[in-house]
Amino acid sequence: MSTRHDRLTARAASFRNAFRGVSVLFRTQPNMRLHGAAAVAAAIAGGWLGLSRTEWLWVVAAIGAVWAAEAFNTALEFLADAVSAEYHPRIGRAKDAAAAAVLFACAAAAVIGVMVFWPHVERQFF
Repeated sequence: MSTRHDRLTARAASFRNAFRGVSVLFRTQPNMRLHGAAAVAAAIAGGWLGLSRTEWLWVVAAIGAVWAAEAFNTALEFLADAVSAEYHPRIGRAKDAAAAAVLFACAAAAVIGVMVFWPHVERQFF
């Protein structure tokens, strides 16, 4: 029978693993660093332009979707590379599909960004 302490220790370990994964993503994936810079830029612009609560929800959801897609893509790549160091067409297709997921998330985030930020930019500068 597990104790409350055991459950809390297990939860803490799962968070340590997750944060280690975040570190791996930012240390090893140039695209993740690009996504991080874009997120910082969006946060700065959003603060400067005074986004509404609803607009922030869209921006945060878009950032989260891109980061999650990049994390899944990287996980699949690491796993595929561990399974076979040699080229295999099905592994290549799986990697391409995972990369497409990141592309879809980025495209959707770009559309959200334009829809959220453009009216503020237009009011501010035009």
